[in-house]
Amino acid sequence: MAESWDASYDPGSQSEDSYNFERFHIEPIYDAFVCPLTKQVMRDPVTLENGQTFDREAIERWFKECRERGRKLICPLTQKELKSADLNPSIALRNTIEEWTARNEAAQLDMARRSLNTTSPESDVLQSLKYVEYICRKNRSNKHVVRNAELIPMIVDTLKSSNRKVRCKALETLKFVIEEDVDNKAILAEGDTVRTIVKFLSHEQSKEREEAVALLHELSKSEALCEKIGSINGAILILVGMTSSKSENILTVEMAERTLENLEKCDNNVLQMAKNGRLQPLLNQLLEGPPETKLSMASSLGELVLSSDVKVHVASTVGSSLIDIMRSGNIQSREAALKALNQISSCGPSSKVLIEAGILPPLVNDLFTVGTNHLPMRLKEVAATILANIVSSDYEIESIPVGPDHRTLVSEDIVHSLLHLISNTGPAIECKLLQVLVGLTSSPATVLNVVTAIKSSGATTSLVQFIEAPQKDLRVASIKLLQNLSRHMGQELANALRGTVGQLGSLIKIITENIGITEEQAAAVRLLAELPERDLGLTRQMLDEGAFQQIFVRVVRIRQGEARGIRFVTPYLEGLVQVLARVTFVLAEEPDAIAFCRENNLAAVFIELLQSNGLDNVQMVSAMALENLSQESKNLTKLPELPPPGVCASIFPCFSKQPVITGLCRLHRGTCSLKDTFCLLEGQAVEKLVALLDHTNEKVVEAALAAISTLLDDGVDIEQGVMVLCEAEGIKPILDVLLEKRTDNLRRRAVWAVERLLRTDDIAYEVSGDPNLSTALVDAFQHADYRTRQIAERALKHVDKIPNFSGVFPNMG
Repeated sequence: MAESWDASYDPGSQSEDSYNFERFHIEPIYDAFVCPLTKQVMRDPVTLENGQTFDREAIERWFKECRERGRKLICPLTQKELKSADLNPSIALRNTIEEWTARNEAAQLDMARRSLNTTSPESDVLQSLKYVEYICRKNRSNKHVVRNAELIPMIVDTLKSSNRKVRCKALETLKFVIEEDVDNKAILAEGDTVRTIVKFLSHEQSKEREEAVALLHELSKSEALCEKIGSINGAILILVGMTSSKSENILTVEMAERTLENLEKCDNNVLQMAKNGRLQPLLNQLLEGPPETKLSMASSLGELVLSSDVKVHVASTVGSSLIDIMRSGNIQSREAALKALNQISSCGPSSKVLIEAGILPPLVNDLFTVGTNHLPMRLKEVAATILANIVSSDYEIESIPVGPDHRTLVSEDIVHSLLHLISNTGPAIECKLLQVLVGLTSSPATVLNVVTAIKSSGATTSLVQFIEAPQKDLRVASIKLLQNLSRHMGQELANALRGTVGQLGSLIKIITENIGITEEQAAAVRLLAELPERDLGLTRQMLDEGAFQQIFVRVVRIRQGEARGIRFVTPYLEGLVQVLARVTFVLAEEPDAIAFCRENNLAAVFIELLQSNGLDNVQMVSAMALENLSQESKNLTKLPELPPPGVCASIFPCFSKQPVITGLCRLHRGTCSLKDTFCLLEGQAVEKLVALLDHTNEKVVEAALAAISTLLDDGVDIEQGVMVLCEAEGIKPILDVLLEKRTDNLRRRAVWAVERLLRTDDIAYEVSGDPNLSTALVDAFQHADYRTRQIAERALKHVDKIPNFSGVFPNMG
């Protein structure tokens, strides 16, 4: 074969292949077979009027060139003018050439067949593959010759060659062998050949990859083979990846895209594409396919894991169609639509798209409808989940009508229906419906409507009982709902928790359970923190049940470094501190509260918490707790007991001399300590409170200033309090708070504190020349509330800005 085919043949262009394969033959070639123009064997010989014979295609091209150049028609051999361009077919010659060609090609094909085996030299195998490709390209009818010669399985075997050039040529040859030939495609698809071709797709950036994609594309034109290609593990995944590749050859990308388009004829392939990120075919089928296909696609859509961006696209594309199916389909179709809507509604932007597509009315109808055509409870649970997703978006739900008479989701009777459904269903749907109420109560625009409906329905006690539910998801949903409600109906919730049923104990158990910090614990402690802080009965019950001690232990452990980096540690710690602080609001009425604060040195704990940088709420609540503790200091300080005067002193007063008692508190004039009397002069509390006066959060500043103001309050030595603030460099920060005027509450507190400071002549003299301070006091005197204006007037008198005889306001004590 090497002798017959030029061994020096360079596998270049296809034209060279044609030339070489036509040039080398088995039987001798006659000159009469060769066209004088092309020097190749003629396919369709024709004769001119002068008897010269040429291949039809060649002589027609010659005549065309003559006409284009404006020349007369001449014979290309004799160069003599022709009178006519008539071409007479040389039928006998053509038949002879065809017979010769057939014998020659058969012999060459036999030679190729003998060379297509693993023992032949690679050069012979390559030549054989090229010859098979050549005859298939030359004449389509030759493809059945290749099939009959059983060459297709032999070519497939060469795909196992260790030579990359052989493998590439085999893939390319197979593409030409099966092109537009159904029978050849069927033979190629037998066995594991398709799997072998798919394996070549994983060869990154290689010629084999390109040839394999082209071959698969040709196979995919057969609808019968589309399912087989898709059934090969990884085939669709790789093809989808190729279409999105930015480094792939652009022609390969286009071929992969066209292959996938062919594979879309099979529903199973469409589902596979969707699972691998190519979702549009599924959406198209869902929009345009027959009913059974729509059902299949909707069912699959409900099982896919989608990114948020994809969910928005899906909602925009098929949301309306799914809603239509949910409205009017049979139970099976409605189930598929509901599950798909559940999947795509789980992010805010896609929820908004579904709301605008009209999902709310049929969704609410499905939840509340009973009797004929009602949804089974398992699907009501799905509907409730979708509704929970919907209401958690930022959309103005209260503006969307969901029933007659312009009723909305927060209309009283609708909320009553939700509450009724919660009371008459199982835990799974109860959880979802509670989540709906959580979403509605998370928005300032809808929470008051829900609060009103809950109060009018008397459902508070029922909602509180879910705290003891054995299902964690149900407990979390109920606690979140109660937390949202606590800001608006805290006293009702406190009353419900304070009974003998045990919900308060259950709540404390959840909060203090030593299992790490969970979302449930964070929500539970925030609920307890939001309840009225001065509810003496609730605080007393918490003291009796040891709740504060457990809370205290958790705070200390977190401050010692436990649970760092956990997701819910910040809201959990904030809630713990706020709950712990409530014990300081009942000190005057509850001796056990004082005892608890002393035993645990609570003042020192709150002083330490003042330095919780980045935790504004912790700092604010700690300052508030210190204010409460400091207010009680003057009642707890033990005043010294002076000895009775002697006999001489009673007769002769000149002999009497007041005894000197050392170690007394300069502020409270008695025996003080941080632990027992909560005196802020201990533990560097004043310095730490002063440091918070320049905080960016005005609520922290207000709480710190309130705590500092206890040093200047009636019942303490105000002059000494001023001295303490001077030593702590707190005078200027207090004056700065007044100058900044960030809020009315801050101004009110600052005016009060500044007036107390200005009672000290040295301070009054020093600041009297400050025009900014005078302006701030004048502004308060003119525009603040009645009580603050009185105090501002007194402060202005201290700096001689208002004469003492100009009492504008009556003495209010």
